[in-house]
Amino acid sequence: MTEILTPRLLLRRWHDDDLVPMADIDADPEVMRWIGDGSVRDLEETAEDIERWEEEWDEEGFGLFAVELLASGELIGFAGLSVPGYLPEVLPAAEIVFRLGRPFWGQGYASEAAHAVLEFALQDRGLERVVGVARLGNSAAENVMRKLGMAPERETTHPVLGVPLHVHAIDLTEYQG
Repeated sequence: MTEILTPRLLLRRWHDDDLVPMADIDADPEVMRWIGDGSVRDLEETAEDIERWEEEWDEEGFGLFAVELLASGELIGFAGLSVPGYLPEVLPAAEIVFRLGRPFWGQGYASEAAHAVLEFALQDRGLERVVGVARLGNSAAENVMRKLGMAPERETTHPVLGVPLHVHAIDLTEYQG
């Protein structure tokens, strides 16, 4: 089982009892504001997402980790790697993604988890390039990407949603941690 410990977090594979807390996060309109078309997700949709995320682990050798607080064991969201197939112009690359419940914003958890995921990409999976994609205006996500040492690479448009995107990237062959 793949697990990563940080000073405050445990990044791990998904458990059955993660569904309800993750569905609660996905049901928050403010959390989902920058994700996809901004629609909230219900319990069934979240269950399908988790199943798909677990399948990506099997297919790609990486995926999205459930993120829990070490102090309480509470699920606070996810962080991990995914193939950004919706943006073929950035491939080959893995995309670093994260989503945390609103009570956990502004405490450095996203940066802490994302840094651990970047280390995982480099040290455990030997990936050469990681991108971060954020919708125009999502300054919180872009701040995390900057903290990781990612540099703006291009602006593009989501091929389905038509919204402007900022793509950041880091060449892991030059990554210093």
